[in-house]
Amino acid sequence: MKKSLVYLSMAFLSYATLSCEEAPKKDKESEKTEIKEDHEVKMVMFTMAPKSGSTANGKASFKDEDGTVTFKAELTGLEPGEHAIHIHEKADCSSDDGKSAGGHWNPTKQKHGKWGDPTGYHKGDIGNFTADADGNATIEFSTDEWCVACEDETKNVVGKGIIVHSGTDDFTSQPSGDAGSRISCGGIIE
Repeated sequence: MKKSLVYLSMAFLSYATLSCEEAPKKDKESEKTEIKEDHEVKMVMFTMAPKSGSTANGKASFKDEDGTVTFKAELTGLEPGEHAIHIHEKADCSSDDGKSAGGHWNPTKQKHGKWGDPTGYHKGDIGNFTADADGNATIEFSTDEWCVACEDETKNVVGKGIIVHSGTDDFTSQPSGDAGSRISCGGIIE
């Protein structure tokens, strides 16, 4: 009889233990949230190097997420005040004056202008920004007219260059806005 009680007690404890273990598992499973990403994020980061005897340098990136590309640059060593920044045709910053990057990136063969101008603008016409009194600047710009490493050559920024100019873009002079010398260059290389 004692053996039966022992076996019965052990069976009851085993059942109770298993039941207790099962309940939390079910609760944990029902509380679990599965996150599925249905979009792809692509990012390319690069450095900006001084050109034309300047000290302008920094780091920059393009992030492509959900059909919008965000360009961000953090620059130092600039002369305080306004400067132009553009995407140029090539990721080639080998020349001392930055001219190895070619002209403005203009895959749709538009005239130079201010971004969004209904009469036309280059896909590389980012515009002007202001460096503070210490020569530092942060630029952030987003658009759905660019992509990172996509097959659409009228939108793909990979293989192009970023150029910072000594002056400002007047948005009217052709073909490049009369923005002055190229003082910093970065190649957008994947």
